[in-house]
Amino acid sequence: MALSDTYKNNIKRKKSELIKLKEDRAKESAKKSAQQQKKLSANKSLSSTKSQSTIKSKLDIISKAEAEISKADTKIADFDKKIAKKEKEIVDEEKKLHTEEEREDKKAQNEEKKRLDSNNREIQKITNTLANHSKAQSDLKKAIINMQNLPEKINVLFMASNPIDQNQLRLDEEARAIHEMITKSKHRDSVNFATRWAVRSSDILQAINEVNPDVIHFSGHGTNTDELVLQNTDGSAKCITKEVIVQTIATVSDRVRLVFFNTCFSQGQAEAIVEYIEAAVGMATSIGDDAARVFASYFYSAVGFGLSLEKSFLQAKAALLLEGIPEEDTPVLYVKDTLQAKDIYIVRPDEYQHI
Repeated sequence: MALSDTYKNNIKRKKSELIKLKEDRAKESAKKSAQQQKKLSANKSLSSTKSQSTIKSKLDIISKAEAEISKADTKIADFDKKIAKKEKEIVDEEKKLHTEEEREDKKAQNEEKKRLDSNNREIQKITNTLANHSKAQSDLKKAIINMQNLPEKINVLFMASNPIDQNQLRLDEEARAIHEMITKSKHRDSVNFATRWAVRSSDILQAINEVNPDVIHFSGHGTNTDELVLQNTDGSAKCITKEVIVQTIATVSDRVRLVFFNTCFSQGQAEAIVEYIEAAVGMATSIGDDAARVFASYFYSAVGFGLSLEKSFLQAKAALLLEGIPEEDTPVLYVKDTLQAKDIYIVRPDEYQHI
């Protein structure tokens, strides 16, 4: 039973007791009135009789009446005290009831708010689940469409430059390793690997137009001022600024999706070029021959197995660790702001090979 119900019962009981007290008081008042009438009647009789016996009788009646009136006054005064006390008790109980009802109302409001909040959370969960399901369905449709749009065969253009006045790099070993790992991959027939050597600045446009690549791979030297080192006609070094490289790639082919700068200090070039293409790989600092060869060959191997760009990049870094080459933090991957590396595929993965 709620405490407010207890107070209500108390009030009901006390009001019944109050009614009973008032009834008893009324009875005493009636008795008093009757005695007062007797006294009044006896007094009238005294004034109209000379009989001593009658006078004595009437005086006895008056005396008894006054005694009863006094007794009634005492009882009435006692009832008045009890009535006043009972009325105060009722007022106190009503105050307690009011306070308790306010507390219970507040508690009920809080519980109702909690219930509504809980319902709203459940509704929000359902809404989020439906939204996530809808988004997942939409993402799946987009993924299928993207996979359907992937070409049956991709072209990788490997461009190497090893000027005679620079430290000589084993670029042929890098190219051989990449080609070997592609031929060992599951979807080797989906990857065409084309090479260009001793590349000059004038060769870039020609090579891109000839091959129409999906992936462009630069192999050779880079400077710590974001320049790519190509060759002059006499075989000496010719530096090409980051801005020139980025602008060239941005305008030559709509098919290019990835540029791989396997050159020292090429992070800035990779970061800048993703404004125009989906993704780019660069090097945060200088990179050794062995690291460049191992990282690139395993990267293209993973691509050839139909893995995402993210997984291909991570597997290539893992290959450096497995080979004991402590340069796993040198390669960096950049992706266009609107994309995620885990969603980018260069070669169709197994589940989409026949869509």
